[in-house]
Amino acid sequence: MSSGSYFPPPVKVVEIPKKNGGVRILGVPTVADRIAQMVAKLYFEPTVEPCFHPDSYGYRPRKSALDAVAVTRERCWRYNWLLEFDIKGLFDNIDHELLMRAVRKHTDCKWLLLYIERWLKAPFQMEDGRIVERNTGTPQGGVISPVLANLFLHYVFDKWMGRTHPQNPWARYADDGVAHCRTREETEELLEQLHKRFGECGLALHPDKTRIVYCKDDDRRGEFPETKFDFLGYTFRPRRSKNRYGKFFINFTPGVSNKSCKEMRQKIRHWYVQLKPDKDLWDIARMCNPVLRGWINYYGRFYKSALYGVMRHMNRALIMWARRKYKKLSRHRRRAEYWLGKIAERDTRLFVHWQMGILPTAG
Repeated sequence: MSSGSYFPPPVKVVEIPKKNGGVRILGVPTVADRIAQMVAKLYFEPTVEPCFHPDSYGYRPRKSALDAVAVTRERCWRYNWLLEFDIKGLFDNIDHELLMRAVRKHTDCKWLLLYIERWLKAPFQMEDGRIVERNTGTPQGGVISPVLANLFLHYVFDKWMGRTHPQNPWARYADDGVAHCRTREETEELLEQLHKRFGECGLALHPDKTRIVYCKDDDRRGEFPETKFDFLGYTFRPRRSKNRYGKFFINFTPGVSNKSCKEMRQKIRHWYVQLKPDKDLWDIARMCNPVLRGWINYYGRFYKSALYGVMRHMNRALIMWARRKYKKLSRHRRRAEYWLGKIAERDTRLFVHWQMGILPTAG
């Protein structure tokens, strides 16, 4: 690579269905190209990482989506209004000239500049074998693409916000972000300026995923069209909470979104636990616990009770498994529920959601 003789091959295009309809274009480099991009990333990322804003959380070491959710929750308590925004087709619309200008600000390494430019210009190979030239974007799926996208948005959005709107804190995870404001007028002005700023840099806000939200709680009254928003798998909205003295109040706080719950229930259904009567309960636990643990660790961080419905759905799947496996339980759902509940009381640590106290009833 240091000799400059490496030329990246075309990037294979794979169409991934989006959850809300349509397709996402994913560029998949060859194995050799992924290794080459990783070499470049190991050189380049340490030079730009210290320059990135602390409120940029996507694809960064020692930062996570939960950090972004936590800081957004605290700021929603201090600011009445919020602008939720999403950049439409970020990876597909990055301007190559502006990006290379940003890259040159952080490195003068000739081979690094050469290969980043070659990766940006590498053509797409479509599923039917056609070769399509590119003049914008960095392939989503490339190893170095997240670093380049973060660097682009660092100058397009992060530094711009610090320069023009220092009074408005924000959090951004790749192309999803939120910005906090004190008044509706301030939020509307920020939205108008964001449209203009992104337009100048070749980007656009997604019309369906950009909105102004009022952070309504016990101290913030009034009727407004938008009082909730989704961010990183969580829904922020007014919820009934309990303070340290046991008194209930309405709090604007995040909990797992309905969309995320639906996806988790579908995942449980696709395990087809009821069609595995040849497995014992401990085999089922070994199969399901890693995924259940991941869900609980992520979606159970805030307002954990919103996740209980999904865990009860898992219990119902286990009851269906028990009725398939044992003939004496096949016609008696309550008996199967009681049988599984007794096992849960005796061995609470078998399933991770049982450790939360979400047990099949034994009564």
